[in-house]
Amino acid sequence: MEFFRNVNVDWMGRAKYFVTLSLILLAIGWISIYRTVVLKHGTLYGIDFRGGTLVYVRFAGTPPIDKLRKGLEQAGLKNSTIQGISDSEKLGSRNDVVIGLEQSESDESLDMGKQKILEVLQATFGGGVAGRPDFNSVSPSDLASDLTRKDPLLLATNAGDRYNQLAERLTMARDSDHGGIVTNFEQLSNVAGVTPPVIQTLSSDYALGSFAIRDAEIVGPRVGSQLRHQAVWATLYALGGMLVYIAFRFEWVYGAAAVIAVFHDVLITLGFFSLFHYEISLTVIAALLTLVGYSMNDTIVIFDRVRENLRLMKRESFPEIVNRSINQTLSRTILTSGLTFLTVLVLYVMGGEVLRAFSFAMVIGVVVGTYSSFGIAAPIVVVWNKYHGGRQQRMTVRAGSAAEKRVVAAARR
Repeated sequence: MEFFRNVNVDWMGRAKYFVTLSLILLAIGWISIYRTVVLKHGTLYGIDFRGGTLVYVRFAGTPPIDKLRKGLEQAGLKNSTIQGISDSEKLGSRNDVVIGLEQSESDESLDMGKQKILEVLQATFGGGVAGRPDFNSVSPSDLASDLTRKDPLLLATNAGDRYNQLAERLTMARDSDHGGIVTNFEQLSNVAGVTPPVIQTLSSDYALGSFAIRDAEIVGPRVGSQLRHQAVWATLYALGGMLVYIAFRFEWVYGAAAVIAVFHDVLITLGFFSLFHYEISLTVIAALLTLVGYSMNDTIVIFDRVRENLRLMKRESFPEIVNRSINQTLSRTILTSGLTFLTVLVLYVMGGEVLRAFSFAMVIGVVVGTYSSFGIAAPIVVVWNKYHGGRQQRMTVRAGSAAEKRVVAAARR
């Protein structure tokens, strides 16, 4: 499939505009990083790298952020962070927040931080009414024990097994069908095995709290530091390996240009992460490594066409050969990059909060990686050829032209 034929765009003639655009994007992104890290004393790292505690909380209504922040400050957790999440899923808008604590000196203090967050939530929003436990936080085993003790179904035999199954179905319906928050016990009336006496028992024994703990993560500072260093070295190893490969397959200047272009892609992507307030986690590192491979592949396709055209178009200047190579691969670039961009865009829009940072890195990376192949890598090779290889190429062209003139003159005679 070919979208464009006989394209004749002077890409190298516009190289200065590409370089200017890249410098502007790099400046904006890294000014944002400077403001976040230096001026505001923030961080770009997620919990995977910096270490700390994250508690995911879902509220029955709109999250009371101000009330929650005040409760955390009163408990001495002034350095905690609160991030709202609102994903559109099957049940509509989710009222979730992520409460984070910065890294501490030991894993024990991290676990204490998690417990403090839970205590603040209980004290601020309550976990029960008149001593009754919160149904939205009860475990299946505790619920089964309570149902067995009350025996609302009047089971004579095998009551324990029946109530264990019923408790599993009730908690599954709470978590899957109602997002972890039940606001009225009548919402459970459609669960298999639930009768009016069961609903009455639940109503009398349990309260319905306004929040539920969805998940909790703890990463120690040592583990976070190790992961951070490993991620940096993994990226550098990938760039170094690709430099060696391209230098072996083409020339070292091609490898250097490709690595500079990929490094440029990573820096711009990190700048966008700071601008849009995304944190760098292990999944983001996976996206960046994917971006490195994707951008490098697109660059190699153009360089391979340049190498072929150098043999076929000996009379044309090197910038003209590069322009022709980019134009010849333009349809392939638009087809592959366009389809990849649409895929990651759908993943970003519909993939949910868990994949949000990963898909955002891919969306930015596909665009910047495609652009850098012809806007950064190719101009670097052209500039190097101009100041180091241009004289030899002009001599080859002139010699070929003179030889051709002699052949034509001899044929005329």
